[in-house]
Parts: sequence; structure tokens; C-alpha cells
Amino acid sequence: MEKILVINGPNLNMLGVRDKNIYGSFTLREICDLISDEAQKCNIAVDFLQSNIEGELVTAIQKALGGYNGIIINPGAYGHYSIAIRDAIEAVSIPCIEVHISNIYKREEFRHKSVISPVCLGQITGLGYYGYILALHAIDNFLKGVK
Repeated sequence: MEKILVINGPNLNMLGVRDKNIYGSFTLREICDLISDEAQKCNIAVDFLQSNIEGELVTAIQKALGGYNGIIINPGAYGHYSIAIRDAIEAVSIPCIEVHISNIYKREEFRHKSVISPVCLGQITGLGYYGYILALHAIDNFLKGVK
């Protein structure tokens, strides 16, 4: 059975409260439940981590080595400048997909660049919670060799 780690970075614990026009009304718990339901249908085990602390995210990525087949990460604002998270993803060589709930390319200029996406399989942005579901299927297909 494949095992996927879903990592959510800073301020994602505020989903459902924080600017609903940008991030929607789902809470992080509700999104995790939707991911869990979809993963169960696909026979994939998922674990979740949310932290506002960069070092905790780096440690979780490093600890994923040997325990997970894939990572889905919504790094939040860290995606735009955290070389530490980027380097951790690159170091473990676990297939990783970057997800953003909002379309970062329709927002402020500083959000248009991701330092993480070059070391990820891909990036899904602007599709709300459904981006996580797509990432789950994308990693599943990648691990099965589906192109």
C-alpha cells in the first residue's frame, strides 16, 4: 500500500476563517477528511501534518525518507522563499507535488515565484481543496508508472 504524507505550512490552520474569498470556506480538518476519503478509495494511506514553523516542516520531510512513497505539500508562504524546505525535498528524493489553494499567479507579484516547484513533480494551484485530490491521483499514477 502506498503511503503519502500531506504537509500544510503556515496559516493553513486558519482555513475556514481566513479570507474565504481567496481560500474558500473549508477548514483544514474538512480538507484532510476529503483527502482521506479519496485516499481510502484508492487504497492509499495518508498522514497529515500542519505547522507554522519552517523547521518542523523540514524535519517532517526528512523523516518521511523510508516511510512514505510520496509527499503532497502546501508550503503556504514558505513556497516563495524557503530554501530549507526546497533542499529537504531535494535531499529525500521522494516524489512531491506542491499545492496551493489559491491561484498564486493571480495574486501579488511576490507569490508568482516558487522556490519549491523546481524540485517537485509538479505544482497545482488555484483549484481550491480539489488540488489536493488531483495531487493524490498524480502521485498514485506516477508511482504506478502511468504517464
